[in-house]
Amino acid sequence: MVRNNLRSYLGSLQDKKLLKDLGEAETKFEVALFEKNTNSPIRVRPKGKNGYIVSNLIISEETMAIAFGTDPQNIHDKFMSSSGSPKKISLKDADLKEYVKISDVNIPAVWHFENDLGYYMTSSIVIAQSPDKKILNASVHRIRLLGNGKGVIRMVEGRHLHAIWNMWKNAGRDTPVAIVIGVHPAVELAAAYQAPLGTFEMDIANSLADGLEFYKSPEHGLPIPEAEFIIEGYISKDEKDSDSMVEMLGNYDHTRQQPVIRFEKIYSRNEPIYWDVLPGGTEHRWLMGFPVEAKLNKEVKSSVPSVKKVYLTEGGSKWLHAVIQIDKKLEGEPVNAMIAAFAAHPSLKLAIVVDDDIDPKNPVDVERAIATRFQASRGLLVIKNAKGSSLDPSSDQEMLLTDKLGIDATITLRANKERFREAKIPGESEK
Repeated sequence: MVRNNLRSYLGSLQDKKLLKDLGEAETKFEVALFEKNTNSPIRVRPKGKNGYIVSNLIISEETMAIAFGTDPQNIHDKFMSSSGSPKKISLKDADLKEYVKISDVNIPAVWHFENDLGYYMTSSIVIAQSPDKKILNASVHRIRLLGNGKGVIRMVEGRHLHAIWNMWKNAGRDTPVAIVIGVHPAVELAAAYQAPLGTFEMDIANSLADGLEFYKSPEHGLPIPEAEFIIEGYISKDEKDSDSMVEMLGNYDHTRQQPVIRFEKIYSRNEPIYWDVLPGGTEHRWLMGFPVEAKLNKEVKSSVPSVKKVYLTEGGSKWLHAVIQIDKKLEGEPVNAMIAAFAAHPSLKLAIVVDDDIDPKNPVDVERAIATRFQASRGLLVIKNAKGSSLDPSSDQEMLLTDKLGIDATITLRANKERFREAKIPGESEK
């Protein structure tokens, strides 16, 4: 089996002429400008640092399909089958011959926005284990470098790493962790997925892509994937520092006091490849939103078999808004599809149902469907004070309540469908 890692994935992007080399860039602001203004995978040389920074690696169905080794139309099914049937990893002893010891000043972390508090690692995967060794978890976390071998880590309250940290804290101990940066995208996606507690995300990655390799981390013996950077240390049970950062909606999160992490050992490959994810950028939204989109496609189709596709929109940051394409058989199916979508993804705020002749990815098509097929008196669904997203600044942030809106922009079955069809010119679709 061919060894699969970040370098092999970059090689696949190069073979398909999808990877753009953009020369040198400053890690403060300039890298972020390249990331925001380039709609393709990029590679740059960080000024004053070794190796490369890569970004925008997962920004489309095409790049996702390359990562999974499948066709673009199969990516949702591949992800859901892999997350539903994880394949247990086998571990090798870490061989550090390809690595050198470095300090945190050698990490090419990026300062992205003017009001950021500093340089952040944004693709870092944190692996932790419960004190009784019964629970393993891998999840993606932003870490701001503080200097002097320390960082501050954002852990969402109630999520799995936070739960494991609490277990160690209640035992009176700091949490031992291994952090990896620069992994195969299938590993990053699996770690971004909110799997059930007790499911190890690296097992999902192992099912998602062939040829991945996993090792025992050199200090703590935690299971880690092959990576460009390996960091081991402890999340403090007591020490905290300020954290604030742009979230996936593109606005600033609250400033919070978050736990400090101590870096005990840091290793990197020679000429390492550092993966940076622009906060609130296309890649951030794909990494977080794609697993949810895959889940929506499975669960909404299961509830309403006439549903053909569920698409989380770019305008909704791949999180808050969905368009549901349906081959409607009965008048009530669009409402059932909306309710199924809201139940499957509680952060969803807007669901628009369209007919199967409307491209759910085309916002002009969707708006035209609303303009010509929707009537508020019969096609509007409003749900008040439902559970919403903590990311949405318009919601009740204390109680996490929001109003949800459903729009049935499908043709009523009582009407003549031809009256609603867009006029076409012969040969137009072939251009």
